[in-house]
Amino acid sequence: MFMGDYNHTIDAKGRIIVPSRLRESLGDTFVVTLGLEGCLFVYPNDEWNLFVEELKKLPGTKEARQLQRYFMAGAAECEVDKQGRILIPAKLREYAALDKDVVFLGMINKVEIWSKERFEQNNTFEGMDEIADKMAEYGLSF
Repeated sequence: MFMGDYNHTIDAKGRIIVPSRLRESLGDTFVVTLGLEGCLFVYPNDEWNLFVEELKKLPGTKEARQLQRYFMAGAAECEVDKQGRILIPAKLREYAALDKDVVFLGMINKVEIWSKERFEQNNTFEGMDEIADKMAEYGLSF
């Protein structure tokens, strides 16, 4: 299970150090693809394979094909180098606006990579009351 947040920087060549705690569960190679809300999704190979199996089950509708294209066309297998870094392909860096400060988020079965600025803009609750209301709305309790 992935959890926690980690702040790092990306270099001019598009390389970024993957936090060691996340690397332990991700392994030496894993898949990075387009995420939602302007982030990237990072899947360990076993979770990626489960996700792909779900994509295969979608009906043959135009919308389903678009979903399959979105995740598959943007996907890249990344390999950790000896310094613990991966190279994020230019297309993915551009999509996620990764240019300096980056945030890794553990998200249960996957990791999200955000530009720090975009993360701060898109992930704010007004306070604990709003969080509690959303939890209740989804049937979650403390």
